[in-house]
Amino acid sequence: MVAFSHSIIRVAVWNLAGFNLFEPGSGIPPDSNRALNQAEGLALLDAEIVTLVEVSPLSHIDRLAELLRDEYGLDYEVTILPQPVSPLHIGFLHKAVIELSNARFVEGSEGDYDGGRRAIAVDLVIGRFRATIIGVHLKSGRDAADQARRDTQCIAIGNYIADLRATPGYMTDAILLLGDFNMIPGQDVSNFHHLGGDDLMDFISSWDLQERWSHIQKRGRANLLDGFAISRTYSKAYIRGSLRLFPMHWTMNNNGNPPGMGRDTFKREVSDHLPFVASFRIF
Repeated sequence: MVAFSHSIIRVAVWNLAGFNLFEPGSGIPPDSNRALNQAEGLALLDAEIVTLVEVSPLSHIDRLAELLRDEYGLDYEVTILPQPVSPLHIGFLHKAVIELSNARFVEGSEGDYDGGRRAIAVDLVIGRFRATIIGVHLKSGRDAADQARRDTQCIAIGNYIADLRATPGYMTDAILLLGDFNMIPGQDVSNFHHLGGDDLMDFISSWDLQERWSHIQKRGRANLLDGFAISRTYSKAYIRGSLRLFPMHWTMNNNGNPPGMGRDTFKREVSDHLPFVASFRIF
């Protein structure tokens, strides 16, 4: 592992909107402006590890790593598993300072949703910080039937978290649960209940990001659909209050003209989601 002189790392999550604009199932073309813009956004984010949701095609994550290296001098390693059914994958970009291993699917986490995405878990070690990161992309939709399908996914993931907490070698590690929850705080109560793994998880995005939004719709501001949760025990490494919605839509270049792209252009040319980033102590 590469030596790391800082006392904190930044952990981020971002939905790339891999289904948007292009032919269904084709994903984001490697030489599209969208790919170039996403690489620029990731360079500005500059987190030590990023969970990426809706990677499509599977090779898109390698393309982003290539662009980050060639255009911005940032070296990221790639960890990803191909989804069994869905063309929308979940993967991780991580700097060499991060030791990431044991990538595995959370069995049954697609729930009763045909074509559902399985959650992916990985083990992370850096300094004194040990954690399991679980990346998720749950069923979208606001109807009761959609919430019921999410319940089946959340139950499987919640049970996995409870089992993990009782597994020797993991009992004192932090658990980070992050991704596109497709859940709205205060509305999808049963989803949060089941996903919490019998009250094992603290949904910090519901607390630290109150009155914020992450998903952009045609009518402007939408909902805090993306989520970030940390296990209630053995999670003292999290710097309380550090979780932020990264304002990529105005930090990105707009042909040299301030104040950045703006929300509508960002939605059209980059993604309809904004990333989260949080800080953790590692020493």
